[in-house]
Amino acid sequence: MAPPAEPLVVVPDDFPSVFEGTPAHERLKKLGETRVYTARGADDDAELIRRIDGARAVLNIRAHARFTDAVLAACRSVKLVSIWGTGTDNVDLEAAGRRGVTVCNTPGVNAFAVAEHTLALILAAARKITRIDREMRTGAWPRELLTQLLGSTLGVFGTGRIGSRVAELGRAFGMEVRTWSARSGAAAVKDEILRAADVVSLHLRLAPDTRAFLTRREFGLMKRTAILVNTSRGPVVDEAALVEALAAKKLAGAALDVYEREPAVHPGLLPMPNVVLAPHIASATVRTRSEMSAMAARNMATAVRGGRPPNLVNPEVKR
Repeated sequence: MAPPAEPLVVVPDDFPSVFEGTPAHERLKKLGETRVYTARGADDDAELIRRIDGARAVLNIRAHARFTDAVLAACRSVKLVSIWGTGTDNVDLEAAGRRGVTVCNTPGVNAFAVAEHTLALILAAARKITRIDREMRTGAWPRELLTQLLGSTLGVFGTGRIGSRVAELGRAFGMEVRTWSARSGAAAVKDEILRAADVVSLHLRLAPDTRAFLTRREFGLMKRTAILVNTSRGPVVDEAALVEALAAKKLAGAALDVYEREPAVHPGLLPMPNVVLAPHIASATVRTRSEMSAMAARNMATAVRGGRPPNLVNPEVKR
């Protein structure tokens, strides 16, 4: 399909209906013809290509839509991928730059929402909220000892906006906070924090050096009473090793918002009563999503009109 004379904006996957008709949505429509998909489905290259074929600008909402070199090669009309979020691991940035595709994101907007969700997951796992809720609904009246955060140690891996906010919230609950940064953290320090932490919270960008950041080796270092929380990216954890550690009672529990092969969840996690599962919704508050959509719309409006978007990820792009 030949690209239209005016910019064609496509939202290829799972556009939340709550934002239809909002100022951000109206701004997108003013750029030109706008095609919006409210249902999931762009999980494979063929379907994503079908949905964005002919588009000039794409607003990407879900991390499972992969903008690979093959996808970009098949959709030569695409000149902009605006990410509704911070992470860029689902876009081949080298290929985008080489093919003249501008990539931008919405940094920092979701930090408070994700940090709050992280704390909610920590509390849910420590106080066994989901398990107790399920048992109560069967007529039971469960009585068991729970974990208190006061005086425990929180290990925060990743010290960006989200990790730093989680550290602040942990201190407010009386936790001793120890942090590790991918830029400056030595392996020995990583191991030391893993051994000491009662709660390990991951806030790392997905990169070659953070993929499989926690494996069987790292789980072997952690306390048997420790809880793992991940609201960053699924592949930073070896899920098979996590299932193995939980089954062997080498960890007390886990609370996950992201998954290694998202949207699939490792089947070994599903029946475990000491695991809290959420569908990658840490930033899904009305306030945060509204701010993210507004920023993404500004990025797109600037780029399709020939300007430099304020949140450009690949400045080396051949425009």
